[in-house]
Order: sequence, then C-alpha cells, then structure tokens
Amino acid sequence: METKDTYKTISIKSIGELFKDKNSKFYGYAYPVNSESDIKKCLESTKKEHHLARHWCYAYQLGTEKIIYRANDDGEPNNSAGMPIYGQIQSFEVTNILVIVVRYYGGVKLGVSGLINAYRTSAQLALEEAIIIEKTINRHFSLKFEYKNLSKVLRMLKENQVEILNQILEINCLLEISVRKSNSLKIFELFQNFYGVEIREL
Repeated sequence: METKDTYKTISIKSIGELFKDKNSKFYGYAYPVNSESDIKKCLESTKKEHHLARHWCYAYQLGTEKIIYRANDDGEPNNSAGMPIYGQIQSFEVTNILVIVVRYYGGVKLGVSGLINAYRTSAQLALEEAIIIEKTINRHFSLKFEYKNLSKVLRMLKENQVEILNQILEINCLLEISVRKSNSLKIFELFQNFYGVEIREL
C-alpha cells in the first residue's frame, strides 16, 4: 500500500464574494496558516478591518497526519456558524487553513437554518476563490560527518533529490535535510549504512 505523503492547502489569502441575506452581509476570507499564532494574527487583522461587524465566526484545520481543528460560532447560535464553515474546509480537503466569515447584522433574524446556509455559502465562496496547491509531507533529518566526506554526501543528496535546509560546513559538517515521507526510510537507511555519517530524525 502506498503511503500518502501529499496534502492540499492554499497558497495565499483569498476573499470570497459578498453574500447577502435579509440585509445581513457576510464576507468570507481564507488564509494559509501554519500555527495557532498565525491564526491569532489573522483573526486580529480581520477584526481590525471589520471593527463594525457583529460576528467574526471561523474554523481552522492544522496538520497533515495529526490534525488539530476548531470551529467558533462567536456568539451565533450553537453550531450555526463555525461547523458549517469547517464542513467546507473538509469538503475542499484542505489543511493548514483558516476560514473567517464576518457578519454585519441587517436587523432581521435569519433563524438557524438561514445562518447555516449563509456561513456555509460564504466559506464556500472564499475557498472557491482560493488557489489550492498540493504539498508533500516531509521528514527532517540532521547529518553529522567530517569535512572529508562532504562531496560524497552532497552527491548522494543530489542523486536522491533531497533538499538541504541548513548547513554548517567546517571540520565537522552538519546538514539539516528535508525528505519526502515516502522516500524517508530509504534515505535514512542509506546514510545509516554510510560509515562516518551520523543521521537522526529531527
């Protein structure tokens, strides 16, 4: 069975078309995020931009193998906003993403079913506008070896299309490498069997 080592995310912030229902206005935004601090910053900037809005409901998903997600109704009736937004994140099969829907209240209550539809549609519009990209799930390793082995190590890395993230090239060399998950066992064993090179997963 082939190991799945790719995931889908978005490349840049996207803004959906304005959705209106009974004078309420809904603005949907999708952001690429990698951490909870990224999420906090995006929420703060969106609240600043729409400081007169009534609600800033959102959902996010982080991770590729171990998933963390959250849905927030921000004062709307339970499960009428955050979960419909999260449902769209699942529907588009994207991760490392935050979707915020901003609501300006128009004076007429929409009811729970109206809210579910409005938040779901706004999230969908934001995701439809997004540029969805596929990325690989990678493992990171450090390689420690003497300078005399450098050219041989670099050649092996190049032959196996391994990305070098950081390098310290002195008498003792230290490389930090990024390896696609499906190729990681092969690379690990390759360097484990290379006398004079110490490999460990980061």
